[in-house]
Amino acid sequence: MLGLPKATELSQQLPKKAIYAKFSMNTAAKDRFDADISRITIVNEVSPATVAIAVGEKVKSFYVLLVALKRKDYDERLIGQLSRLIEQNMLFVLECGDEARLAVYHSKVISTSWSAKEDLSILLKGLNLDAVWQNIIVQIGNVQIEQGKTLEEQLAIDEKREKLLKEIDKLEKLARAEKQPRKKFEFAQEVNMLNSELEALK
Repeated sequence: MLGLPKATELSQQLPKKAIYAKFSMNTAAKDRFDADISRITIVNEVSPATVAIAVGEKVKSFYVLLVALKRKDYDERLIGQLSRLIEQNMLFVLECGDEARLAVYHSKVISTSWSAKEDLSILLKGLNLDAVWQNIIVQIGNVQIEQGKTLEEQLAIDEKREKLLKEIDKLEKLARAEKQPRKKFEFAQEVNMLNSELEALK
């Protein structure tokens, strides 16, 4: 799967009952989980025992989990829950019908867009597993790390940029619909302030 070496392949199902017990889920939480997920299988383990890559300071290995979804509009919080289930770095292959997407949890859920399952692949790039894992996050999030920035700093900047762009778009729509000139001018001033913040991020 994902073009990973054969030596990494596993097939170990994670029973839902074990997940419910781990999180002491109540009936409502179990129902939400069950509404979105039909089964979870550990399909790969990437470690120095399965690939010729040294351990990192933080990342000793990581798993690939195949999550069979019942619907595309699943609750993203489930990915965060699953990430806490096994205290390991995990790469998720979220599968729904003939399509799939990749996801990781790195302070928030980062995912690719949906595509045909057979088109999904991941490159193991780096001298150790710390670097490999960082490159996986970069690949999935399509992150362009600016010079002198860490991955964490870049993700925070990208998130702020995204919020500013959404806010600017919302205010511009309000300004276009506004009839009162004074209110229109206030919206324009707010847009200018947000554009200055956006410029400062560059």
